[in-house]
Amino acid sequence: MNNESVTVPPVSGPALWLRAVRPFSFTASVIPVLVGACASWAAGHEVAWPLLGPVIVAAVAVHAGANLFNDTHDYRRGVDREGTLGGSGLLVSGQLSPGRTHTAALLCFAIAASLGAWFVVLRGWPVALLGAIGLLGGYAYTGRPIGYKYHALGDPLVFVLMGPLMVVGSALVLTGSFHWPVVWIAIPVGLLVMSILHGNNLRDLRDDRRSGFVTIAMLLGSRGSRLWYAAMVVLAFLGAVALIAAQILPLWSAMVVLAIPAAVKNIRRVLGRGADPSDALADIDVQSAQTHAVFGVLLCLSMVVGALV
Repeated sequence: MNNESVTVPPVSGPALWLRAVRPFSFTASVIPVLVGACASWAAGHEVAWPLLGPVIVAAVAVHAGANLFNDTHDYRRGVDREGTLGGSGLLVSGQLSPGRTHTAALLCFAIAASLGAWFVVLRGWPVALLGAIGLLGGYAYTGRPIGYKYHALGDPLVFVLMGPLMVVGSALVLTGSFHWPVVWIAIPVGLLVMSILHGNNLRDLRDDRRSGFVTIAMLLGSRGSRLWYAAMVVLAFLGAVALIAAQILPLWSAMVVLAIPAAVKNIRRVLGRGADPSDALADIDVQSAQTHAVFGVLLCLSMVVGALV
């Protein structure tokens, strides 16, 4: 596929905004919440299940807002332009303006903050602290004056924010208490979230080099970046094995091996020797998100089964 031929079909109404927030990526915010809930319940903690829906809505709202801010600032900085694959493509095509996506991002953050205020009333100041970190992290990903995505900090901070922080924060809201096992269980989840972003940056390596900012993929180069992607995915599965061996996860969690075929398929594509990653890996972010979703669902199911039998 040639980048110069990439076009975004015109859409309108709800479909326009659905494309703008990139719902395929929401596995990265939904799965950590479910893992926090299931890990807490399996460990014997009382879970306030009616709060699960609002927690998911809050997590997705932050994620959607971050995606919209990403589109806004990438477009304004000239990162997303005609012929590139980054973002939703709606600003480049003229179907949305940066002003509208910026306003929509603020609205998403307002929804998350409103729900967060309710959670603080229920659970206390630690939730306020974690929530503030999450909102700041979502905005500062591309928002001025920080924009840590542009300074090779995207990978590690996304790992922290959408791995341990989101899993622990969800567990705290749902149970009212902190427990260490959820931190360790969050690590494989965070690694696979990081693989989504890194796959995206590997695909965009050529275009990003022209934009004047730095990503981990750029620092590692094409070969190093491909190996790092493979290492993240492999480490996520090895992490699950280590947690089973440490009896933090039940033996039933071995069922995450069912996600290996999808993971191996992605690794083989990434390690391929195609001349242009932007062509060969056009949908690697989508495929990585699907692998993360399958892994996460299997992990949650294994903890529930392990607690029941």
